[in-house]
Amino acid sequence: MAEKNVSTEEKKSAEEPARFVIQKIYTKDISFETPNTPGIFREEWQPELDLQLTNEYRRIDDDNHEITLIVTVTAKVGDKVAFLVEVKQAGVFSLTGYSDQEMGPLVGSYCPNTLFPFAREVVSDIVLKGGFPQLVLAPVNFDALYMNQIEQAKQKAAAAKTTH
Repeated sequence: MAEKNVSTEEKKSAEEPARFVIQKIYTKDISFETPNTPGIFREEWQPELDLQLTNEYRRIDDDNHEITLIVTVTAKVGDKVAFLVEVKQAGVFSLTGYSDQEMGPLVGSYCPNTLFPFAREVVSDIVLKGGFPQLVLAPVNFDALYMNQIEQAKQKAAAAKTTH
């Protein structure tokens, strides 16, 4: 009978069950700018909103990982910036028993999805305290964003291969 060659990662994954534990959720950084106040308050409030989402990953140790969701919202009235808010909402997640393949969706989708409601609350509060109408960000499909990011990376890799 032939022995199966099993990697160290597969042995570790087989030995311990997968665990996902939220250790801590916190606001890492907040920036709020209102460059055109108080004049912007006299404008008709029909803002154009631009929402940008990114996330950062940092391994703390073997099991603990810091994921930071960065939410940037710019509101313009005409050609004037009404406000710009950026929130870095972070969390320390204990992720054990997952393969490298399983870690991608956890770090790129599941953890940011966990952090988003907290970031959304911070954005809403700071915009309101800045004197503007309440801003409640719509839910975000982080699974679709993650899959789109993976697809774009594949396309860039394929394009790089064809140019060399």
